[in-house]
Amino acid sequence: MAMPSPTLIILILCLTDCVLQDQDLGSEVDTLEKELQQGCGSTRRARERLNWLEEKLAHQEKYNFTGDMIEIYVFKFMTEHFRGLHLSSRMDVKPGGSRRLGHAMKFPAELVESVQARGVEQKLVCIYIDSPCIFQDAHNSSVLNNNVLGAFLQSGHVAGLSQPVEIQFWHDMVLDASNATCVFWQPEAGAGSTGSWSRAGCETTHRAGTVICHCNHLTYFAVLLVPAGALSPAQLASLTHISTIGCSLSAAATLCTLLLCCFPRKQLRDNTTRIHMHLLAALLLLNCSFLLSEPLATGAEGLCRVTAALLHASLLCALAWMAAEAFHLLLLLVKVYNVYIRHYLLKLSLFAWGLPTLAVVAVFVFRRDTYGYHTISTSEGYSNVTMCWLTSPPAHHATLCYASLILLFNTLVLGRVVMILRRMQRQKGQARKDWATVLGLTCLLGTTWGLAFFSFGVFLIPQLYLFTILNSLQGLFICLWYVTVHRRSKMGSVSNTSG
Repeated sequence: MAMPSPTLIILILCLTDCVLQDQDLGSEVDTLEKELQQGCGSTRRARERLNWLEEKLAHQEKYNFTGDMIEIYVFKFMTEHFRGLHLSSRMDVKPGGSRRLGHAMKFPAELVESVQARGVEQKLVCIYIDSPCIFQDAHNSSVLNNNVLGAFLQSGHVAGLSQPVEIQFWHDMVLDASNATCVFWQPEAGAGSTGSWSRAGCETTHRAGTVICHCNHLTYFAVLLVPAGALSPAQLASLTHISTIGCSLSAAATLCTLLLCCFPRKQLRDNTTRIHMHLLAALLLLNCSFLLSEPLATGAEGLCRVTAALLHASLLCALAWMAAEAFHLLLLLVKVYNVYIRHYLLKLSLFAWGLPTLAVVAVFVFRRDTYGYHTISTSEGYSNVTMCWLTSPPAHHATLCYASLILLFNTLVLGRVVMILRRMQRQKGQARKDWATVLGLTCLLGTTWGLAFFSFGVFLIPQLYLFTILNSLQGLFICLWYVTVHRRSKMGSVSNTSG
């Protein structure tokens, strides 16, 4: 019996190996398809499976696959014969007969110009994915119809194209440049890291029912849906700078005012001045904890949680002392039956310092995960700001309710004060001074915080800037007001003495 030749044996082994590789590839694609249909329980595992597929597809002579969640094409061509390619998706019908619009990618002839050698064989791999789970960033960003389109060359990285790749995404939604933008997936280095969406190198064009992306490189592309009211990176950066400068000025001003009030001991016997000092101390604590919240967000999680709890407590205390100011102002002006409250300042301190601190300590002890890293995202999915703040929506809503009750009380007091001052307008001179003093004090000690409830629609951006400017400079305004009132009262006492 004749033995087979070595050449025949090698050929049989090669064919067997190719068949096994095709079977392995088909099995891997089917497995990925099933994982995507089931919701992709492990994003990291699905991403590793996709990376393995990319490596295997780059060595396939030809491969096509069309499923419910994934579609794959592999094209082989000679570099000197490539004149561009226009590819459309065939995933346009879902099970049950419902229509689903496909997508298209147009590749320019320049795509292979980076390959210098003539007669080189190239492979272009295109992958369409109809699932959000593989490319999920840390902010759970939403992409249009969960569609991700990817392409890459066997030779490697392609970037800096003068003639960009055109990717078309069809949809049946109302979209424009304010709520949808073209992005590409940018993987992050390091074990366990995910990645992020970026718009660098991509331009977005909107037409009726179509978003057209022009990108100067090859990778995975999508259309990022921008949340309503999201800030742009430039707006977020400017608001960050304004709040940092304003809080720094306010912290310095409140500290100077506290020192100014502590030296003349006689003034501290007055309850009005003492309440002012407590409010200034709360604002100083609020400004300092806010300035520390962003730098400490890059450190240990435990330290960030402590900073977030301190910021939350100082905010609650500052709002409570604003309510105490309004209550004290009401007693001074209305003087209902000459009310006398025993241990008045102690009771105010228990209300404004004790209750907020007790509530924050209880939350920190029993629900520590309420505090932690809080990210303020931009409309473009990058250049975000991370600070130490509340991470629990119920705690955030409870804080808003607390603030709204205090601001409602302060607004009612302000209305009552305005009515009293209008009655006092018959008296000239001193009435106007009282009007300016009381109205300025009440506005600066809480009314401007009510701007937080106008963050919707066309008011959003102006409200954010106005809110940030007025409230970050609140300590500075109080310092200027206190110095003005102090000088006026001092001049009045001097004139009375000389008279």
